[in-house]
Amino acid sequence: MTNFELAQLNIARMVAPLESPEMSEFVDNLGPINALAEQSPGYIWRLQTEEGDATALQPFGDDWLVNMSVWADVKSLKNFVYRSAHIEIMRRRREWFVKIAEAYTVLWWVPKGHIPTIEEAKQRLDQLRVAGPGSEAFSFRNVYPVPESHQAIAEADC
Repeated sequence: MTNFELAQLNIARMVAPLESPEMSEFVDNLGPINALAEQSPGYIWRLQTEEGDATALQPFGDDWLVNMSVWADVKSLKNFVYRSAHIEIMRRRREWFVKIAEAYTVLWWVPKGHIPTIEEAKQRLDQLRVAGPGSEAFSFRNVYPVPESHQAIAEADC
């Protein structure tokens, strides 16, 4: 049993405003996909307003969507992302989102029970973009193991 959970952030720049016809199929799938995530083994938390709307939160700008969540471990998140109905939406992402050349997804370990902030997530994404994958900011391609202690996270953040 570990004292850490996996936080993730991914951002996407929309090809058109959320209310536009171009985005309607994506918007229609948000509720079912979010419900699927929330029912998935290992799901802990996701960023959303009190009304359950993550699209209303636009910390990267008006034409950007943000998804941030916490999972029990990498396997749980990976199963949801790549082995559920979520994969069908991912396969269609080019219909709704602009291709981004730099990293748009970041993973990092947080102490169990910690809810990451948007600022924390932005810092982790910037760190991944600047320094590449490491124990404090990584991707599915370069997963770093769970830290052995809270001290390991504090030292990595220095």
